Amino acid sequence: MTTRKLDFLRLSKAILCASTCAAAVAAVPAFAGQVTDLGIVQEKVTVEGTVPTESAPYQAPSQTPLSAIEPSSVVSQHFIENNIPLSSNYEDILAVTPSVYTVSPNGPGLAENLGVSIRGFQDGQFNMTFDGIPWGDSNDFTHHSTSYFMMHDIGQVSVNRGPGTAATLGTSTFGGTVALLSKDPSSTASIDPYASFGSFNTRVLGLQLDSGSISGLHDASAFLDVENLNSSGRLTYSGQRRSNAFAKIVTPISNNTVVTVAAMYNQIHQYVPQVGQTLAEINTNYNYSLSNNPNSQDYYGYNYDRITTDFEYIDVQSRFGDGWALDNKIYTYAYFHHGYNGEDATGGTPNGTYYSPTDVPAQKMRMVYRSFGDFARFAKDVPFGQLEAGFWYDHQLNKRYMYEIDATLGPDYLNPPTLPASALYGGATDRLMTDTLDNFQPYFEVHWKPIAGLTLTPGVKYAFFRRTLNAVVNDGTNMPLNFSHNYTALLPSFDAHYAISSHWAAYVQAAKGFLAPKLQLLKTATPQDNTFRPEETWNYQIGTAYQADRLSLSGDLYYIQFNNLIGKKKVGNNTFFVNNGGAKYQGVELEGTYYVSSGFSLFANGSLNQAKYNDHFWVGGTPKQTASFGVIFDKYDLYASLLTKYNGSQYGDDDDNMIPLGGFATTDLAVSYTFKPAIDYVKGFKLSVKVNNLFDRHALSQFAGYAADGVTPLFWTVTGRNFFVSLSAPF
Repeated sequence: MTTRKLDFLRLSKAILCASTCAAAVAAVPAFAGQVTDLGIVQEKVTVEGTVPTESAPYQAPSQTPLSAIEPSSVVSQHFIENNIPLSSNYEDILAVTPSVYTVSPNGPGLAENLGVSIRGFQDGQFNMTFDGIPWGDSNDFTHHSTSYFMMHDIGQVSVNRGPGTAATLGTSTFGGTVALLSKDPSSTASIDPYASFGSFNTRVLGLQLDSGSISGLHDASAFLDVENLNSSGRLTYSGQRRSNAFAKIVTPISNNTVVTVAAMYNQIHQYVPQVGQTLAEINTNYNYSLSNNPNSQDYYGYNYDRITTDFEYIDVQSRFGDGWALDNKIYTYAYFHHGYNGEDATGGTPNGTYYSPTDVPAQKMRMVYRSFGDFARFAKDVPFGQLEAGFWYDHQLNKRYMYEIDATLGPDYLNPPTLPASALYGGATDRLMTDTLDNFQPYFEVHWKPIAGLTLTPGVKYAFFRRTLNAVVNDGTNMPLNFSHNYTALLPSFDAHYAISSHWAAYVQAAKGFLAPKLQLLKTATPQDNTFRPEETWNYQIGTAYQADRLSLSGDLYYIQFNNLIGKKKVGNNTFFVNNGGAKYQGVELEGTYYVSSGFSLFANGSLNQAKYNDHFWVGGTPKQTASFGVIFDKYDLYASLLTKYNGSQYGDDDDNMIPLGGFATTDLAVSYTFKPAIDYVKGFKLSVKVNNLFDRHALSQFAGYAADGVTPLFWTVTGRNFFVSLSAPF
């Protein structure tokens, strides 16, 4: 282990320990003034405590807030706790919203995200934030769903299907923003042990400690949540072990200022399904992935990840005199990944290494990165509305290597093409490189209120990306490379929001989007000469939202003009990219919940989505329709829901609409009941049962690329019926 990695680990553990210790000694008086959150970077829609529990807004699985300036679906903590298994990741929460398509072939939360699509935009083409902070890999802007935040610590998820205003900052906001918000500490002290057991030998054990409001520290409050997950996974020999700790402290230091400190630490060991399944494998065993044969390249002992991550931030929100307000988040997060995989898990490449014609060829890799950043914004109330300005700066340093190895002999035996490893160390090197990405995005916008109920928000942000690459061995060329390049764009935006009444609002939006090229596009000896340019969009949207006790309803239309759309094709463990030119995304989305009576609500949403290149071929991975519908009961300490999700037909490959996939639907059942125990110190026993894919539907869910031969298609399949039972007993 390197000194740098030890320093990173010590830092993360120290921050987590400090947060935990502060939670234990914290103490504070009532916070008299409500500090105004400036609303764009982190907008939490509060449902519980502000609307009746027997109402459509409270029971809605997802809904559009009346303050929305673009199509948005907010999933509340109430829905998450009652419907989502404890093992799940954030993508399992997103699935209930319109235009969203997710793939979890190993069971809920039991493998790295293998596919999330929003209107056809794939992971890396939309933005993600945690408590308002943009995060992700600098190489391709994607996200590791099993490596950071666990479901039990998520308090709300907002799927904002649009670029937002100029104040919406991040790497790829044109595809939307998935905003994860952590839970807030409870105002009452408690100890909450919880557990979950279910399919695939899945077990989750956890303990949450809440300090409650501590009068000695201005009514500060804190919580610490520690949990452990073990599972065999639905796919063969694809198990996972995961440990996670999350701590958060919210401290009002005056009537106008509050400081929040949060820290997360995660460790995971997972056996990784590398590439998907052939149709022959699916027809023989639809859950086949890895094997227990040490003579095979798909042996589970050769295909696994060891990953450690941390995420910390300090947030200061303050309202000064004369209408001034500040929100400043300083943060860091890191990712330490050691990975191993067989050369070709589909069996298309024969065994054989330098050492023996029967030994198993494989690869080992390491990727280590850390981001440091600052997200600051300022607002000033003026007679005609509000002025807002701010910036986001992020610096990420990434070190990566990959070597060819002889898995039969062990990961220390390098496998060069012709000479012993001791004589030609570099011959076994696929990549050995250090890269950085710097993001700087300042912005300014005006919230102009010319008449009552109408807010016009013109704005502009400047996007600056700087990539540097210093490679001893560049990925894809086996040659050294020292390269840097700046990418810039001026991105205007405009939206109009009109509150027609206290229950009804409408909006219109137009904005320009921008995404710098992926690091993988520099896999060439002369990257300065390649034809890849930043991806650019113009987004146009119009929509409306209505909320009353009996009805929550919203709808929207969208049109997106896309230039320089970079397509990709996965062949074995390699991914190839091509500039597909222009494309048009357009569609309609509807969402609503109707409260019937006596605790019953009806819910439905749907979308018609089209994403086509200028040559009229479909963009791969874009379902033509999505829909969710069902019934919910929530009364008398009993919660029950029966919800169906339909994902429409799509094409797997961009190339001339190859690999058509049919649509499919799955139905989930969730039931929970809170018992009032006779034990004085126990606040209540909550027993929950969740059954996913109730009718045991089996179908091809996603195209996963091609085998190493470049011809044989690979697929993921829908996870069959699975169930989970959980129990919590706070006291």
